[in-house]
Amino acid sequence: MPLEIVVPQMGESIVEATVAQWLKKPGEAVKAREALVELETDKVNQVIEADADGVLTQILAEVGATVAVGQVIGVIEAGATASAPAPVSAPAPVASPVASGADATPVAAAMAAANNVPLDGVAGTGPAGKIGKADVEAKIATPKAVTPAPTPFAKPEGVAVPAAGGGERPIERITMARKRKAIASNLKNAQNTAAILTTFNEVDMSKVMELRTRRKAEFETRFGVGLGFMSFFTKATIGALKQFPMVNAEIDDARGEIILKKYYDIGIAVGLEDGLVVPIIRDADKLSFAAIEKKIKELAGRAKEGKLGLADLTGGSFSITNGGTFGSMLSTPILNYPQVGILGMHNIVKRPVVVGDEIVIRPIMYLALSYDHRIIDGSTAVRFLVKIKELIEDPETLLLEG
Repeated sequence: MPLEIVVPQMGESIVEATVAQWLKKPGEAVKAREALVELETDKVNQVIEADADGVLTQILAEVGATVAVGQVIGVIEAGATASAPAPVSAPAPVASPVASGADATPVAAAMAAANNVPLDGVAGTGPAGKIGKADVEAKIATPKAVTPAPTPFAKPEGVAVPAAGGGERPIERITMARKRKAIASNLKNAQNTAAILTTFNEVDMSKVMELRTRRKAEFETRFGVGLGFMSFFTKATIGALKQFPMVNAEIDDARGEIILKKYYDIGIAVGLEDGLVVPIIRDADKLSFAAIEKKIKELAGRAKEGKLGLADLTGGSFSITNGGTFGSMLSTPILNYPQVGILGMHNIVKRPVVVGDEIVIRPIMYLALSYDHRIIDGSTAVRFLVKIKELIEDPETLLLEG
């Protein structure tokens, strides 16, 4: 019995994805719940599993193809065996024109309607001549001649371009991954929408480092996780957010309202090879130092394995990014919009500072707070950052204030 492989619903705002890789080939046997294909979306990657034992007989969307939610991208012959698989269909013809838009993907149809483009004259480059988003974009750009888009994810070829001083210089063109495009779009949207300003301070890490050195062995033995700096800064941030609630808000532009959040869902930035993700620690104010450290370790691990879900990445109220792990001395982080504040941590360096009337050497970290000046005044931002500094430099107060 043929079973269709369908693109599932992957989140309220996700309507399409890119086929990142097929994990099985046509004619190969598959087991129920075995991974078949990996899809890449703007936010997360998702693997589609087989619904039953059988043989993968058809692949209807090749690697690099843009597919819509609900679209059939392959077929499994349930109950078949690899020794006698069902016939494998040849690849569907490319760029065959269609007479109407009934075969168009939902995204392509919506784009065509919004731009007053009749689907009758659009050549579909998808399976069986299906019209995709790229086909409509090409029609809009060149109404008189549709130029097929280059095949995504194909290995780029090195080409030479003229150099200013004569001769040619080698370059390589690399297709941007969907996640990287989404990151770029979101960051640019934050810059275009929010009035981003950054304020700086420095914090003496002596007492936190002394406390960690004194208690780290006992802490790890008792809780099974290391005592890092992130739990201290998460707790300090929550303490500052409680004192300055406007930093834990967002703007509803459509209604002209400020939304004050009465919860503390803290995003922790994790750097990956293919881009930055910011998984959320829910209700971080209710967690102990050990629980925060465990949650950070869990989220970072799942991020590196590509196993974060959409729910792990949405709905945060404030974010923290630690460029110090890569050696950053100072930076101006960009807001994780629509949040209105983000704390930037940096590397710890021994510096000469004045304590009383003496010059002493202390481990110093520079802190940066980027904030949306539309609703956060400069004085509020400065005092917020000073509060974090005070709590980090006096961890006993940090513990008492929870």
